[in-house]
Amino acid sequence: MMLKTIKTEQLTTEIYATRAEMGRAAARAAADAIRTVLETKEYANVIFAAAPSQNEMLASLLAEDVDFSRVNAFHMDEYVGLPETDPRTFAHYLDAHIFSLAPFRSVTYIGSSLSPEEACLRYATLLADNPPDVVCMGIGENGHIAFNDPPVADFCDPYAVKTVALDEVCRMQQVHDGCFATLHEVPTHAVTLTVPTLLSARYLICTVPAPSKAAAVRAMLCGPYGECCPATALRRHGGARMFLDADSAAEVMEEC
Repeated sequence: MMLKTIKTEQLTTEIYATRAEMGRAAARAAADAIRTVLETKEYANVIFAAAPSQNEMLASLLAEDVDFSRVNAFHMDEYVGLPETDPRTFAHYLDAHIFSLAPFRSVTYIGSSLSPEEACLRYATLLADNPPDVVCMGIGENGHIAFNDPPVADFCDPYAVKTVALDEVCRMQQVHDGCFATLHEVPTHAVTLTVPTLLSARYLICTVPAPSKAAAVRAMLCGPYGECCPATALRRHGGARMFLDADSAAEVMEEC
């Protein structure tokens, strides 16, 4: 059951009672976006986030009527320093949750075996040749999008892909999510798509569940626009939609 709709500048936010309902709604929106792209293009280029927040959306997307054989899949960030065989890489998450479960036309990983410089250059070139159409994403506890944390986010970033240092809030989120046992285990750097690259897509489908995201959601929807909360960039994108559950929406139900 949808509880509420919020309009913040150009961003539409839909709030659902449960994570499952939120995930199904976000998946329907993503599927609609992909189908719309495929009405006028031979292939759709879709970027996927890797995080537990995406579990319900990805599972539901697999059940949607999408011609995955016409979809080129990309992912938006990857740790520096983890071997490709490490199950904690984002490539491993996406492979387990969607990339190996649908007949994509292509799947292109950032590649944790490359040097950060090589990975950035390679992926920037690939994205220039395959401009993003749809981005399926979330936001972080610090308001980041991809790994554009507040200290490194740049709404006018000249780079398409770059290496960044991860702030402590971002790294602790990986522990809270159960991806790492301790902060010490979480990598300190990552390769990430930049804010302009994410916003270059025609459609942004943002799925944000859980009480741990409530403060970030409030900052995103009710706070000042700017890099202090990178997710505010979605407020000025005409194709952006965000999907919340009751927990992540707890601080905006009455205020925004």
